[in-house]
Amino acid sequence: MSTATDRRYVSQLGHNEQVSQVFLASEKQLRPNRNGNLYLQLQLSDRSGSIAARLWNASENDYRAFENGDFVKVDGNTQLFQGSMQFIASSIRRARPDEVDEADFLVLRGEEIDRMAHRLAEILRGIATPELRNLADCFLMDAEFMAKYTAAPAGMKNHHAYQGGLLEHVLSLMELVLVVAPRYPRLDQDKLLLGAFLHDAAKVDELSYDREIAYTDEGQLLGHMVLGITMIDEKVREAERLSGEPFPKQVATELKHMVISHHGEYEYGSSKLPMTLEAVALHHLDNLDAKLASFTQLMVDCPNIESNWTQYHANLGRKLYKGARSAG
Repeated sequence: MSTATDRRYVSQLGHNEQVSQVFLASEKQLRPNRNGNLYLQLQLSDRSGSIAARLWNASENDYRAFENGDFVKVDGNTQLFQGSMQFIASSIRRARPDEVDEADFLVLRGEEIDRMAHRLAEILRGIATPELRNLADCFLMDAEFMAKYTAAPAGMKNHHAYQGGLLEHVLSLMELVLVVAPRYPRLDQDKLLLGAFLHDAAKVDELSYDREIAYTDEGQLLGHMVLGITMIDEKVREAERLSGEPFPKQVATELKHMVISHHGEYEYGSSKLPMTLEAVALHHLDNLDAKLASFTQLMVDCPNIESNWTQYHANLGRKLYKGARSAG
């Protein structure tokens, strides 16, 4: 079993290191090179990040030796290629249980998730508007939903892409709401808090995340915004049954509008642009939290350890400044 003292995490790997240890495998593909010879392409990850890997001269047997989401024992060496670190494997096999320390693959520990879940519930139960608090309670009392909500990632790759990432992202966003909303008296803080809680809630069903993060069939066919509308409708009916009173239709409509508009642009998947103050605020605060998390991860994962700058990221159109390195 690996320990914190002998493991080299992905974020620590430098150029031309010999490595023999366990990783989580995903995105495996058997592909031909220009000469028609097969090679195995996959991602290897641990709690610190992921690295692209290749096994040259691979066979169908190599491809079938493990599944996506398996822990694999990999031997090989790292190399810097076109500004990114990659792993050239000499052998890959499914890891034995005694070789795996699952703590090496958990970004968030159980006690951290418990603390965040407690704080999330505390904020939601502090909502003063009765119908919004009742709706929040319907989610909080749903043990199956909350178990998924606290385990799910917030996305596939871009930000908070790890178990517990959805909870971490949403709690961060709700804490931002508590800071920002009082500065703008016309913002309805309660409505914005519930919108923050619900905006990505359907990712619990859009994604599968037992080990490898992947889209479910529902997620591929419908996406979390459409699934989110159904989820709100179901809980509104539940809130009405429990309270014995109708839920305000206009409030439900505005909550659903926040969900379907939170990406902010049609090209990013929103079916509507934000049209209420709460929807505008949610979009920008959500984008702020996601961008800072994503950029921070790019800096942490950067293979240019000796430089103040990351490599150039073509999708961003820039390098990122990591800050001056300490002389010591």
